[in-house]
Amino acid sequence: MRSSLIGKIEKARRYAQEPERVTFTSLTADFRGGHNVHKVSYSEGKWQCSCDFFSQWGTCSHAMALQQALEKMLPEEACVLPVTAQG
Repeated sequence: MRSSLIGKIEKARRYAQEPERVTFTSLTADFRGGHNVHKVSYSEGKWQCSCDFFSQWGTCSHAMALQQALEKMLPEEACVLPVTAQG
């Protein structure tokens, strides 16, 4: 393997240990819930989910799970959980 590629692989490993280096501005994911697969997205400062709960409440367990999992890689305004859920 070329030494320059080895250096890039090592750098990628270091970067992977520092998730705060990445900030998602938009994302789309298929989220396998307990009963269905839902489309969850974040774009232009807003979350969306295809589940029924999200359409009524503007948030859901799928969006909140992604907020928690990606917390260090999302802009601060994207990590807003309902007040009763924050600890």
